[in-house]
Amino acid sequence: MNKVRIGIIGLGNMGSNHAKTITAGDVPDMELTAMCDISETRRDFLKKKYPDIPVFEKAEDLYQSGLVDAVIIATPHYDHPPLAIAAFAAGLHVLSEKPAGVYTKQVLEMNAAAEKSGKIFGIMYNQRTNPIYQKIREFIQTGELGSIKRVNWIITDWYRSQFYHNSCTWRSTWKTEGGGALINQNPHQLDLWQWMFGMPKRIMSHVSFGKYYNIEVEDDVTAFMEYDNGMTGVYITSTGEAPGTNRLEISTDMGLVVVENNKLSFRRNRTSEREFNKTNTKVFGRPECWDCEIPVDRTGGPQHKGILQDFAKAILNGTPLLAPGYEGVRGLTISNAIHYSAWTGGWADVENFPHDDFYRLLQEKIANSTIVKEDVQITVGTDNTY
Repeated sequence: MNKVRIGIIGLGNMGSNHAKTITAGDVPDMELTAMCDISETRRDFLKKKYPDIPVFEKAEDLYQSGLVDAVIIATPHYDHPPLAIAAFAAGLHVLSEKPAGVYTKQVLEMNAAAEKSGKIFGIMYNQRTNPIYQKIREFIQTGELGSIKRVNWIITDWYRSQFYHNSCTWRSTWKTEGGGALINQNPHQLDLWQWMFGMPKRIMSHVSFGKYYNIEVEDDVTAFMEYDNGMTGVYITSTGEAPGTNRLEISTDMGLVVVENNKLSFRRNRTSEREFNKTNTKVFGRPECWDCEIPVDRTGGPQHKGILQDFAKAILNGTPLLAPGYEGVRGLTISNAIHYSAWTGGWADVENFPHDDFYRLLQEKIANSTIVKEDVQITVGTDNTY
């Protein structure tokens, strides 16, 4: 195999972008050989735009066509796991768009199917290619920051108007999207959180549903996280603020790391705070601190192209994935735990997350939906077609 023959399931915004990237030759080890979309209008458009590439209505037909080695799943969220499970059963490698799914129970089933198949399983966590977050992760793993005391991430520059929520039939309901800001805008940041800092022990949250818009899902979130090692974290996000903020602060034994405006800065203590505390004899003494701007590539990295090429290399050469699909359940567990805490009014146990009870509560939200959108064109649940 010289190139990976790829099929794309779902040619909406992200699927279309991936098709454009691959057909432009920006992913050297990949070629687009098939596409699939349930919309007849969309299929007609694709046939005109890409006359040499077969277009299917049903994913199963594409899977059985013999035209592809792997698929990219870029459909609405509920369909990611069932489509991936069917692809693995057909002997195909899978790259899923984020999020891994809507609820952890279905994602764990997808992970089990991937493991059984032995196929390459990736997820489109393109923010892992950003050199700034890679540098922070490196600092943490090498111990250069000492122990982490507190992490604060305010990311409220996701502004979305009511027109956005109305623009697609599947957006912003429990039944068709499975959530709001957490499941749509924030999966990358929740993944980066666990990728850099690990998984919290438990979460307490305050979440507003339809605070700013006529929607039933969350549009304003504050979550407090606790870790076994004493570290705490606060995660704040919203789609109802303009212009909003994107600021990550990491308070560590060796100082304060800040990411804002695509810059990485470090207010570095000359000596660790814990060591200073042992020897200091001045009433208002404090460690000497240096203001440092960390030299790092600020281009954002290769992003989607990087993940696509990384996926192809893993298939062709067996190289480790930067973003293994199995890890998608981690950020989703944090997302589900934030919802669960808000729904139950107490702490959500992340280490022993109640997957079945979360699913039960989600089904109640779906059953009691107060917002109905007409002509919804997705399949929800275990149906493997899209």
